[in-house]
Amino acid sequence: MVVLLSVIIVGGSFWFGYQFGKEKVQVITLPNELAKHEVGKQEGIDFGIFWQTWQSLKDHYVDEKRLNPQEMVWGAIEGMVKAVGDPYTIFLPPQESKRFADDISGSFGGIGAEIGIRNDILTIISPLEGSPAQKAGLMAGDKILQISGTSTQDMSIDEAVNHIRGPKGSEVELLILRKDQEKPFSKKVVRDEIVIPTVKTELRDGVFIIHLYNFNQKAAWEFRKSLLKGISSGSKKLVIDVRNNPGGYLEVAVDIASWFLPKNSLVAKEDFGNGRADEFLSRGYDGVSDWKVVMLVNGGSASASEILAGALRDQKQVKLIGEKTFGKGSVQEVVNLPEGASLKVTIAKWLTPSGKSISDEGLVPDVEVKITQEDLDKGRDTQLEKAIEMLR
Repeated sequence: MVVLLSVIIVGGSFWFGYQFGKEKVQVITLPNELAKHEVGKQEGIDFGIFWQTWQSLKDHYVDEKRLNPQEMVWGAIEGMVKAVGDPYTIFLPPQESKRFADDISGSFGGIGAEIGIRNDILTIISPLEGSPAQKAGLMAGDKILQISGTSTQDMSIDEAVNHIRGPKGSEVELLILRKDQEKPFSKKVVRDEIVIPTVKTELRDGVFIIHLYNFNQKAAWEFRKSLLKGISSGSKKLVIDVRNNPGGYLEVAVDIASWFLPKNSLVAKEDFGNGRADEFLSRGYDGVSDWKVVMLVNGGSASASEILAGALRDQKQVKLIGEKTFGKGSVQEVVNLPEGASLKVTIAKWLTPSGKSISDEGLVPDVEVKITQEDLDKGRDTQLEKAIEMLR
């Protein structure tokens, strides 16, 4: 099963926020015989109307040359999957399926902004640190209404990334609607190669701060090195900043939680909805368990960020400061289909140790602190200031 923790794609060429849990990588391939089975009988569904519609198009459509049977089949399947109503369950025809496989294998380029569906609207989850999107002023929570003049209404995440992607150095124009602003505005972003940052540390007023930007393959090791810096600093007060962190490897979230939680403490549950649930437990490194810790979160904190935040709050009473998290707590599996097509299908939801579903509403911070436009203009980070104040 391929575990896809992050929502998320980056517009461009093109980093997907879908990351793979190291111990849970398996792609399911259906045997071709399944495609030959009669379907619908068990559910009492008659597929006759499908074939009647098919034949009516063949018999009556004015321009027969425009009828591509294979494209019609792909379109019918896409419609069926879309009817499920889950933005993360998506059918990929062969060309898009190959592009998806290429993207998650490590092609980087684009604008560096993770996007997702929020309230049926294409929304920026977070711009990556130092990315073209961040430099252009795009913010977590911005709604994308158009991509280079094309409306995003009813557009899937994968369709959106296809519109956003393009050659390095080229421009994409986004029509943005921002919270608390009445009118949309246009932003032009120049595509570039994307370098994904992992960790940055600083010591401020006796408080050690780890800014964790991604739960990628290097993040567990980088976090470990950061903690060693913190120990050397003599501080036992720590801020873990996962704002605008879209997630990544499940195993990294478990590894980082293991520094703060006793061995075999529950980090998260994977609920399959049929009475079956898998548990993920702390390894109990116990190196900094006596430190005072708070976490910074916002609307760009998703997936593995939410798993870590939920675990530390439930099990260690770590306070969350900032704004409500994104609420991406579902797991996708990739199923290989005949002809090179594939299906990404949601198979489970993540639960915090207390049993809270991350998908339903995200995590509400213990201390809500919003960053205003005035704060941004003045270069003030009021959320970080509050975190330091609470630890001091």
